[in-house]
Amino acid sequence: MNDAHRPHPEAPQLRTLLLTDLCDSTTLVERLGDGPAAELFREHDRLVLQLQQQWRGRLIDRSDGLLLLFERPIDGLGFALDYERGLREIGRERKQTLLARAGLHVGEVLTWRNSDEAVKVGAKPLEVEGLAKPMAGRLMAMARPGQILLSAVAEPLAHRAARELGERGQQLLWKSYGRWRFKGVPDPQEIYEVGEPGIAPLRAPPNSPKAWRDVPLWRRPAALAAEVAVLAAIGVGVWFVTKPQPAIAFNERDWVVVGDLRNLTGQSVLDDSLEQAFRISLEQSRYVNVLSDLKARDTLARMQRKSDTFLDRSVASEIALRDGARAVILPTVAEVGGRVRVSAEVVDPHTQTTVYAESVDGVGAGSALSSIDQVTASLRNKLGEALKSIDNDSAPLPQVTTKNLDALRSYALGTKAYAKRQFPEALQYFQRALELDPNFALAHMGVMRVYVSNADNAAAQPSLKRALALREHLPARDALYLDAWAAEFGPQPSRRAAPKWKLLAGLYPDYYAGQSRLAWFDFTSGRYDAALRGAQAFAAPQNALRDIAMELKGRVYLAQERPAQALESFKQAETAGQYPPTRRHAAALATLRRYPEAEKVLAALPANDRSLGALVNEFERISIPLDQGRLGEAQRSADRAAAAAREANPLLRYPFAIADYWTDLLRDPKSVAPAKIAALADAILADAANPAGEADRDDLLVMALAAVRLGQRNGDRAIGERLLPRLSTMTEASGHAGAIKLLSVVKAEQLRLSGKPAEAAALLSREVDGSEPFQLRVALRDALRDAGKAEEALKQDRWLAAHRGLAYIEPLGGQALQAMSVADASLAPLDAAERLAGLGRPDEARREAEAFRRAWASETLPPYLVRRLEATLPASKQ
Repeated sequence: MNDAHRPHPEAPQLRTLLLTDLCDSTTLVERLGDGPAAELFREHDRLVLQLQQQWRGRLIDRSDGLLLLFERPIDGLGFALDYERGLREIGRERKQTLLARAGLHVGEVLTWRNSDEAVKVGAKPLEVEGLAKPMAGRLMAMARPGQILLSAVAEPLAHRAARELGERGQQLLWKSYGRWRFKGVPDPQEIYEVGEPGIAPLRAPPNSPKAWRDVPLWRRPAALAAEVAVLAAIGVGVWFVTKPQPAIAFNERDWVVVGDLRNLTGQSVLDDSLEQAFRISLEQSRYVNVLSDLKARDTLARMQRKSDTFLDRSVASEIALRDGARAVILPTVAEVGGRVRVSAEVVDPHTQTTVYAESVDGVGAGSALSSIDQVTASLRNKLGEALKSIDNDSAPLPQVTTKNLDALRSYALGTKAYAKRQFPEALQYFQRALELDPNFALAHMGVMRVYVSNADNAAAQPSLKRALALREHLPARDALYLDAWAAEFGPQPSRRAAPKWKLLAGLYPDYYAGQSRLAWFDFTSGRYDAALRGAQAFAAPQNALRDIAMELKGRVYLAQERPAQALESFKQAETAGQYPPTRRHAAALATLRRYPEAEKVLAALPANDRSLGALVNEFERISIPLDQGRLGEAQRSADRAAAAAREANPLLRYPFAIADYWTDLLRDPKSVAPAKIAALADAILADAANPAGEADRDDLLVMALAAVRLGQRNGDRAIGERLLPRLSTMTEASGHAGAIKLLSVVKAEQLRLSGKPAEAAALLSREVDGSEPFQLRVALRDALRDAGKAEEALKQDRWLAAHRGLAYIEPLGGQALQAMSVADASLAPLDAAERLAGLGRPDEARREAEAFRRAWASETLPPYLVRRLEATLPASKQ
């Protein structure tokens, strides 16, 4: 052929090349036969023509594979994605597996047209050559069946334009396989995969003679290392078979962030329901810890983002990095070919690349729950959890939740409202879930938790009983949680509940309910060091309610007479929980004698409107004035609180009644008739004996003992003689450590009032072990004083004056004794002055008395206190 008839190449042009290869096409023809195979390939050609027109491709070559040119990488990617999906549909209709390999590259190519004569004898109309063509060919050849591989040039261009593919583009999975060497290509090439959940293999291509992973020299094993590895493999081979190594550095009890479910089905009922189901399924693991949605939203706020920001790959990864999570899991539900596909991918938050992906198809929306179970089980296994553990710790979602997706959605919304402490709204959602499915055990637990959070244990018990009847329909962790609450609401809760919470904390150490309740039991039992350790355990940054841990730490510090540290902990709790200073904050300030600041905090708290949140603030509105000797103000506050609490539940009604009588007695010891206090004690004891009040029995027993103690301090010995037998029997049966020690106080006071102070002192001395109630020290002081042991009584006065923090914060009986103890701590210097005067130490007595007078200078002292003060300061007329 002379030069005039030779085809002349056009100038080099930058184009996107897509090469595909239909896998096992020869075997397919043999299996189907010539006729069916020809029909299949005709349908295949129709698919190619349709996609070529849709994605503006130019078909260069076609046999078992395709070579196409595109102007833009996103068009080539769109063709490849639809081609893989179309092949699957064609194969499904014929019960065959049709998969293709694909390679996508962007580079310069030379094109020219063949002459008409050449085309007539079999040549292609258009020829394409250039280095870009073998590069695309190498990518296609190394791909696994069903895999789309991209070069480092094509990937960023396609990735950036993926949004043009609509919702499907947002759920694409992208993964890097590092640098590879190609035969005949001098430089290593970065290789990527892209695909749809459930379709893309998302596995590294295998090495071959023409393409192999570029492994650094330091990672290439020498012969000796290979021999050692073989020997080691013999020893641990079974372990590696049963426990696959994750491609992400994930260890037991590491955290994951679950992104928001991407619902591509158009069925809104699946939005919240399947997201909640996905969490429940994943949270059954004792290997993987799931960051709560509440904690994720809290972190969003700290990122200065709106709380309803969608947790996509980027946002969820940032949350993971901030909260120390190792991985992000992104769930998706879509309708593909008339089937509901549930998929999820595990993402490395540092690179935002997909590490694993799993998907399961089902028929109808109802299949989604079982599909979620399969997906989460596979992900857990790939993250390193043993299959046996997955089987043992997991129950099917339809069994442990509900088959009714509307009920599950209501439960999910209730859970979100509860996490925000929007209790009325949460209760409505949980109750709606139960209307749709009365056997929804988790929803019954939700109702119970709302009532418990509102300190309404009586209302919580029916839901507790219903949940117990449905216990086999709960996830293992929630069943243990329910068992612990059942123990708290049953007989001897202080003895039986703590081991249940300990079991929960041991099996699920990062599910903080167990840790927090254990710490609370230690705190209420006076084991302050243990309580502090427990509070620190659930103050982890991943705990959405870590403000509760910080607040408990503040209480413990105050009980340990570390008020400055307590104040700092309360501030940290307020910052973490994003709420203003609380009454505990005010108590810490008062312990430090920073009264103006304490009163400013109290003034900003909600006024007494008879609600639980506002009513409890009255404890400090009574105690802080008492601490300063402002008895009239304290009495007025106590009167208001007692009146407001008359219709409240017993756990609030009785402590305020005790405080009200106490403030009356401080102003005038003859102002309260013993019969009134006796009637109060009878009422409390009757409620404690009521079987319906079993959940509150321990607190009610402490309150009954506090009322008897109040009567005894009013000089009524008869109240103890009449009620002690019943109180002794019930208290000893309860096993409550604080109640048992307070019973000793009441018994000892009865001995003292009967003229046996030495016996009373001996009884109380045996109870001093660091966990004793504040009032035990008061009673011990009085017994020692009456027994003529002034020096020892003086030591107790010193102790009382030095433990003002404990007087404010001691939790016994709903703080029924707070006002009494704060007053005793404040009056301790006057008592010390009396002891010192009696011991013939007038100068020391005068200093103590003057210090007391300065502290109580804001108001005229009652006559009986004036007389006591004058007795210690004979040279001064008060």
